[in-house]
Amino acid sequence: MHTPVMVREVLEFLAVRPGGVYLDGTLGTGGHARALLECMGADGLLLGMDRDAEALAQAERILEPWRSQCRLEQGNYVDMAAPVARWGVKRVDGVLLDLGMSALQVENPERGFSFIHEGPLDMRMDRAQGMTAADFLESVSEDELAERLKQFGDEPDARKIARAMVMERQRQRFTSTRQLADWVARIKGGRRGKIHPATRTFQTLRIIVNREIECLEQGLKQGLAILGPGGRLVVLSYHSLEDRVVKHFVREHIGRWESLPAGGQRWVGQFPVVRWVAPKPLTPSNGEIVSNPRARSAKLRGAERME
Repeated sequence: MHTPVMVREVLEFLAVRPGGVYLDGTLGTGGHARALLECMGADGLLLGMDRDAEALAQAERILEPWRSQCRLEQGNYVDMAAPVARWGVKRVDGVLLDLGMSALQVENPERGFSFIHEGPLDMRMDRAQGMTAADFLESVSEDELAERLKQFGDEPDARKIARAMVMERQRQRFTSTRQLADWVARIKGGRRGKIHPATRTFQTLRIIVNREIECLEQGLKQGLAILGPGGRLVVLSYHSLEDRVVKHFVREHIGRWESLPAGGQRWVGQFPVVRWVAPKPLTPSNGEIVSNPRARSAKLRGAERME
C-alpha cells in the first residue's frame, strides 16, 4: 500500500470545508483523496485524475464508499480544465498536485522505475503513451543527454555518461533496469556513498519520458485558472527542480510594485493574483520520515487565488 505524504498538512493548506469541490490531479491510489472526502462531508465533490490506469483502478476500489461524490478519469493533470468542464463544474475550491511516485509504481518491476529489481527499461506513467526510457536512450544525442542529466539530475558526470552511452549503444541496446544501473555504476567508478551511482540517471529518464517539468508548468496554469476566488493550489514536490518551478510560478502571480522613472508605480506580474498560504515550504516531521522514508525529500507549498 502507498502511504500518502503530509496528509494533515495538505488538508490544512487546502483549507478543506464541508460541501467544497476539490480536484486531485495526481490521484494515485487515492490516499489524499480519501482524506479529502472524509473532511468535506456528504455534500462535497472530489474530482480525480491520474495518468496511471493501474493506480486509478486501485483508487476506485479505495474510494468506493464515496462513489456518488467522486468523478474520476484517467488523464494527465495538464489537461484538467477539460474534464472539469465536462463534469459541469465552473470553479473548484482547491487543487492538489502530489508530484511523487506511488509505491505501486516503484515496487512493480514491470514498470521499470527502479533499479532495485530487474525489469524492462520503461518508466512510463501512462503505458499507453509511446516513448519508453529505452527508446529515448536509443536515439538521444550526446549533447542532449549530457544537458538533460545536468538539468534534471544534477549529475556531475553528465558528459562522461553521455559520451560513454553513445559509444556503448553501438554495441548493445539498453533494455533493462539492472543492465543500465550496473553500467552507469561502472562508468562512474562504483558506489562510494549511500546514493546509488545510477540514481540521478534514472530520475532524469523518468522526468524526460513523462515530460514532468513541462506538465508541471502547464498544470500550474490550469490549476490556477479553474480555482474560484479564495481557492487554493497546493503542490507536494520531491526535488529541487520541481520546487523551483512552483516557487517561480507563484512569485510571478504574486507580482510586485515597480517604481516608474517619471514617478508613481506600476504593478508587474501575472494574473490572476495569488498570495502564499505560508511564506516558506513545509517539510515532513521527523516522525513521518521515520515511518514513511519516501516522505524525506517532500516540500509542500500552497497559494491562494485572490480574485
